[in-house]
Amino acid sequence: MRVSTIDVGSNTVRLLVADVTDSGTWRVVDQDQTITRLGEGLARTGGLGEAPMARTLAVVDGYVERGVRLGARDIYIVATSAVREASNGRAFAAAVEHATGQRVEVVSGEAEARLTLRGVRFGLGPLRGPVLTFDIGGGSTEYVLADDDVIQSMVSLRLGVVPLAERFSFPGAVDSRRYRALYDEVRAHLGRELPETIRTARIAHLVGTAGTVTALAALDLGLAHYDPERVQGHRLTRTTIERLSARLGGLTLGERAALPCLEPGRADLIIPGIAIVVATLDQIGLETLRVSEYGLREGILVDAIEGRHRRATPGP
Repeated sequence: MRVSTIDVGSNTVRLLVADVTDSGTWRVVDQDQTITRLGEGLARTGGLGEAPMARTLAVVDGYVERGVRLGARDIYIVATSAVREASNGRAFAAAVEHATGQRVEVVSGEAEARLTLRGVRFGLGPLRGPVLTFDIGGGSTEYVLADDDVIQSMVSLRLGVVPLAERFSFPGAVDSRRYRALYDEVRAHLGRELPETIRTARIAHLVGTAGTVTALAALDLGLAHYDPERVQGHRLTRTTIERLSARLGGLTLGERAALPCLEPGRADLIIPGIAIVVATLDQIGLETLRVSEYGLREGILVDAIEGRHRRATPGP
């Protein structure tokens, strides 16, 4: 059975097309992602702008057509922070449904965190001891604390790279005082809003997913072309992140955009993303994180497979 999942994020739309076996494993047929910045201006206006909606709708429509062309029998579209928070978010979801003929599920922050964890755990496999997973998005950042398959705490914070980049722009080389103000704001946000169960937990593993950490992994690996298999599971130390931060901070926006593996549209977002990564390490008191290429779109697939299996299994 061929299935497609589409993750409509506040910054990026991600596509996955996979062949699913009867045992529940899958083989990737196609995958892609495009930065559309759906949440552009949302923090200021409270609504989705016409241009960001048009960009995002065009990409989602193209991804649906791509899935259909590849023979996907089921297509799952999930929308996250920007759509659930915007005053016109439901109207945008309805417009996507009308254009594509596919249902759009607008998930809560807690559901987004749970689905992301499912994708991460599927990709990395079992990790012993408490694991904190964080997903830096365009409009929000999700944190999930779990031990084995038991979720102990989760939270979705209104802390995203798009509004941070709008308020803390670095068109030239990064000014250290402005970066410090950015970092201090992020750190204060975590101190106020991370649940105590997360802030005080003795965490064995910190796992990061989504564009900031995967871009940092690709840069650390020196990849000329993005390779998800090499990025998956890569370890980033604080020393490495600080080295990459210094390298990126010494470049202009145009120079950052020209780096290999820093996809178009991420050059202004990577600095706020690094601030969230470093503030998370400082808040948790760890020196290393593991990078997960798997995230929400894979979690949607895992959830769909298990849901189909439950429906197909007769009750007692």
